[in-house]
Amino acid sequence: MTTPSDTPDWRSMSQQERDLGLNNGVHVPTSSDLVAGWDRRSQEKRAQYSDHLDLRYGPRERNRIDFFKVGEKAPTLLFIHGGYWQTRAKETFALFSDGPMAHGINVALTGYTLAPDATLDQIVGEIHTGIDFLAAQLPVLGGDGQGMVVAGWSAGGHLTSMALSNPNVRAGMAISGIYDLEPIRHSYLNVKLGLDEATSRRNSPMMQEGGPPKPLSLVAGDAELQLLRKQTADFAGHRAKYGLPVTYEEIPGANHFTIMSEMASPAGRITTLIRQLFERTAE
Repeated sequence: MTTPSDTPDWRSMSQQERDLGLNNGVHVPTSSDLVAGWDRRSQEKRAQYSDHLDLRYGPRERNRIDFFKVGEKAPTLLFIHGGYWQTRAKETFALFSDGPMAHGINVALTGYTLAPDATLDQIVGEIHTGIDFLAAQLPVLGGDGQGMVVAGWSAGGHLTSMALSNPNVRAGMAISGIYDLEPIRHSYLNVKLGLDEATSRRNSPMMQEGGPPKPLSLVAGDAELQLLRKQTADFAGHRAKYGLPVTYEEIPGANHFTIMSEMASPAGRITTLIRQLFERTAE
């Protein structure tokens, strides 16, 4: 499936059009209620699996990982939350471990310092530090020691793509992500991010020749903002151009927020794709 042929080029849009074209909260008026529901269900999940919460991987306040153990020597999924690198927290996303855990997959959720308290370079660095920490701890925590699959939503999709280069990562599942940061740099979102052109380009997977040769599954909702759907479609094409393993699909009827139900459900499409990534990369 491809994005509509009438998807506008962000460069030809006015500042207001570009800002609205990236504003998921305005596009989905019910998003606040949806996220409040995520918070409630995630509190229950964290209470249920409280043995390994807030494992500290670095010196800053958000340098913490929650680990939900489903079984000894089980494979591990690391989830990276979204929020345009400047909002939200890992605690809100605990419920999305339900789908993978139903299939015997341990789930970890990582926090990271938000902009403007950290630059994007620093945020990417924290993700790698957290992955290295978790990989070293997995034998004690109950992981299988075969490396992890990384998944992320929205900005977490971008960070997932950046995490593929880590030797402890075997595959990625990027949900509604951003892979070319230049539209972000020219939008309201850059007030806190403070991207300059060099930072934008070195942190944009779409701007790189090639990429890590590890399986990457890309999904977006077909009811999402056109600019974000185009990001996912274009990045899938970029990886295919370089012969890198990639799958791409759009979830029918899903917007930027409801798409996550496909990970919360054991039978959801994202859960299925995550299972397939583990199967494809099993030693």
